[in-house]
Amino acid sequence: MKLQSGLKPRGVEDKTSLDRLQFFSDAVFAVAITLLALDIRLPPAAAELSEPELQRALVGLWPKYFAYVLSFLTIGLFWLGHHRKFRLIRRYDGTLLRINLLLLMVVAFVPFVTSLLSEARNGTSVRFYAATMMTVAILAWATSAWAAHRGRLTSPDKDGLRISPLESVAVASIFGLSILISFWSVEWAMLSWILIFPANRLASIVDR
Repeated sequence: MKLQSGLKPRGVEDKTSLDRLQFFSDAVFAVAITLLALDIRLPPAAAELSEPELQRALVGLWPKYFAYVLSFLTIGLFWLGHHRKFRLIRRYDGTLLRINLLLLMVVAFVPFVTSLLSEARNGTSVRFYAATMMTVAILAWATSAWAAHRGRLTSPDKDGLRISPLESVAVASIFGLSILISFWSVEWAMLSWILIFPANRLASIVDR
């Protein structure tokens, strides 16, 4: 690989390897999302319940529904961002691979913290959940920052789009803020998570 102006080569251009990286990443996101639903279970004796009892049992699972929907949408948000990044990443290096691997490691951990949140809605579980999601967002930011710095590994697409770290920063900030709020009110901390979706959207608009 040729050097330009005495600079070190900026990554390796290998579409096959990048495709493998994306396929592997997509698989981890897909497995993590799939595992979320496995935590929603009726009591072992559900088959013996009367219809009114079954209805009450289904309604009683609302914390699990809430945790499932929240994590599904949040992982989906991270996956969409990951997909957009790799649309613009043309090269890779060892650092990008390691950051991406750490990102996937934490994504694969999300089903556990989701289960914890659905079982024990207290300060500890809320902070643990928020810290995990904040870590995913920080690693997503690190992926963007490393790849996009001075065009190290990226090239604008035909529409002039570029990688934006602002979306990840917005999500990480809200989860970080919720950790502080949880010391005052667990309910308000959980409620604040709704803000990640409009904040993420606003950040993408601002950075265009």
